[in-house]
Amino acid sequence: MEITTEYIKLDSFLKAVNAVGSGGEAKILISEGEVRVNGEVELRRGRKLRPGDRVELAGRSFLVEVGS
Repeated sequence: MEITTEYIKLDSFLKAVNAVGSGGEAKILISEGEVRVNGEVELRRGRKLRPGDRVELAGRSFLVEVGS
């Protein structure tokens, strides 16, 4: 997914790529350790993702890219 800002928060990113249906669902999955950022479990829903970061959830992988 492309972003046009310096960063995007993890919970917002998961909603933007349709990996979750709501912010509440994102919060639960993150708190249960189901989300990885750059290969490591991430428990902070406010984690700032920057271009180049890779997010993994339920066997799916998403890359944060620079938008135009």
